[in-house]
Amino acid sequence: MSRTARIERQTSESKVLVEVNLDGTGKHDISTGIGFYDHMLTAFARHSLVDLIVQSEGDHWIDAHHTTEDTAIALGQALRQALGDKRGIRRFGDATVPLDEALVQAVVDVSGRPYCVHTGEPEGQQYVQLGGSTPAYLGSLTQHVFETIAFHGHLALHVRVLAGREPHHIVETQFKAFARAFRDAVALDPRETGVPSTKGAL
Repeated sequence: MSRTARIERQTSESKVLVEVNLDGTGKHDISTGIGFYDHMLTAFARHSLVDLIVQSEGDHWIDAHHTTEDTAIALGQALRQALGDKRGIRRFGDATVPLDEALVQAVVDVSGRPYCVHTGEPEGQQYVQLGGSTPAYLGSLTQHVFETIAFHGHLALHVRVLAGREPHHIVETQFKAFARAFRDAVALDPRETGVPSTKGAL
């Protein structure tokens, strides 16, 4: 059973290619032109064990919004396509992940019913500009990315920031927690398949 997908998306604002392999090892080749976003998508690949290729071009002279959003749309569509009929998966995933002072819980239900609840970021996080490259990644994009992936991936996703002070850590921990929860949710359930799952192994 091959759980792979390739999505190409082109608009007047961006051109995006996303390829995923849900049964990978976390290999990644990511270039969006937004350095901090590349860092977050790399973290997602490594911690979800999803092999991920992302090649995005966009109207960076405006800001990072269109490229970030369109990449998240394509990623959500690719995850949904790769899951196919979802037969034999665990369906639910839950992960609580620390990064120094930051702590985040993410819960995923690969239900087919898109929903996103995103709570707990400290006031002001949405205005923080992250990354040393141009354009910067604005803190408000984090919630938008998760909402977009959930909608286009047909996931129910809850992300709760339980603690955090450093803006970089707050965002990175969310991506890692989502990755870990997603990894568990899409792992094959041996009760359904009779095949022992290694997806949750470190």
